[in-house]
Amino acid sequence: MSRRIVFVRNTLAVMIAAVVGGSYVYFRGADLPSAQAATVNAPLVASNTAPAAPAGPVIAAATDFSGIVQRAGPAVVNISVTGKASKVADNDDDADPDDPFAQFFKRFGPQLQMPRQPRVMHGLGSGFIISPDGMILTNAHVVDGAQEVVVKLTDRREFKAKVLGVDKQSDIAVIRIDAKNLPTVQIGDPSKVKVGEPVLAIGSPYGFDNTATAGIVSAKSRSLPDDNYVPFLQTDVAVNPGNSGGPLFNLRGEVIGINSQIYSQTGGYQGLSFAIPIDVAMKVEQQLAQHGKVTRGRLGVSVQDLNQTLSESFGLKSAQGALVSSVEKGGPADKAGLQPGDVILSFNGHAIDHSVDLPTLVADTAPGTSQPLEVMRAGKVRTINVKVGEMKQAKNEAQANKAENQGRLGLAVRPLDKDEQKQLGGQNGLLVEDVNGPAAVAGIQSGDVILALNGTPVTSADQLRKLASQAGKSVALLVERGDEKIFVPLTLN
Repeated sequence: MSRRIVFVRNTLAVMIAAVVGGSYVYFRGADLPSAQAATVNAPLVASNTAPAAPAGPVIAAATDFSGIVQRAGPAVVNISVTGKASKVADNDDDADPDDPFAQFFKRFGPQLQMPRQPRVMHGLGSGFIISPDGMILTNAHVVDGAQEVVVKLTDRREFKAKVLGVDKQSDIAVIRIDAKNLPTVQIGDPSKVKVGEPVLAIGSPYGFDNTATAGIVSAKSRSLPDDNYVPFLQTDVAVNPGNSGGPLFNLRGEVIGINSQIYSQTGGYQGLSFAIPIDVAMKVEQQLAQHGKVTRGRLGVSVQDLNQTLSESFGLKSAQGALVSSVEKGGPADKAGLQPGDVILSFNGHAIDHSVDLPTLVADTAPGTSQPLEVMRAGKVRTINVKVGEMKQAKNEAQANKAENQGRLGLAVRPLDKDEQKQLGGQNGLLVEDVNGPAAVAGIQSGDVILALNGTPVTSADQLRKLASQAGKSVALLVERGDEKIFVPLTLN
């Protein structure tokens, strides 16, 4: 998956999730075709004394997805990204032996020429074209933080893509390439998907473009840790790093989901993969394409699923609904009078079967609107009207200011102090504190000393920024690292 993004869950028991035991790894972003049963009837034998011959044996017949691959395959794209650099040791033997990608990057990672410099991480993912003018859907974790995104089509054409918007909460991103008359996928309806029906994934696992894998829908409306707004489709389709962002097709060749995560103890496919329903993705896409961000409603409650014991204790006939475990003080639910222990049975007329249904419905509701909640409290059902609030997007102002200060070079620097100047023989310069963008791609790393830009000695961050702003598309930085000085070329933002 893009940028080797993985995240470890030491426990999977969460408020808005089914309980799953053990310690596993979820990866954001074995070709075993599933079998579809077909009944073949044996010929009937007429007889006055014997009953009709029983039906013939059930024969497992492989589902033929070749037509879907031929028709929809050209609309599935390979996405390669250049991510932020990270420091690595000189000796590859120091790499984490538990890292499932350590040997892969040791063998196939970029070879940089400067010693102990950051390694620019290259990632792979998948996506699919939803409009002939180049609109593409993929996962947010595929392109989030990428400095360059390149899209490769099945006809081997390559385009630099622009990221129009990223929504981390749903893990959806919209990117665009400058092209016309492109093949597109057909969008399906995930609500009509049945557990057990065959499905097909197309993507670029480990960089193998346009790889098709098949399986069945294993479950619907799965909730995962920290993914409170997505009722995932669970499948047994083989999904591996590089499949992230690729489409999941039904037998009609319609996209019903975006392959997003796997559930694994080893880092590889183990029969559990999860896709974001396409209707969730398309709602996010519309907001990202129009506004560059996603607006969601919120209630300000934490909810959990009910089991038989809990449902009996709250006077329910079945374990359906969302049990309120906590209410945010001063939030919309608190103002409406909701209490811990309430069981929300419906929201705006929509029945709540599992707890994950509630945040999905609330998120799709326009903030500021008043909606009725059907609530079970103390054995009695009552209706409570709640004014839906707005989910605020977290903003990291310090990171934003930091990016702004790094400017065209992608450098955060400061002047050398007196002791540092003495160590460098009394010369002036700027100490690199953080690296991003063009500087990271060029191999600059924290601890380097910038002595000059295009031959002009630099002594302050403002001076460096001003020189970079007046430069053309590229500059040459004179860098001192240890006892060596070297000119490093940079292609600017």
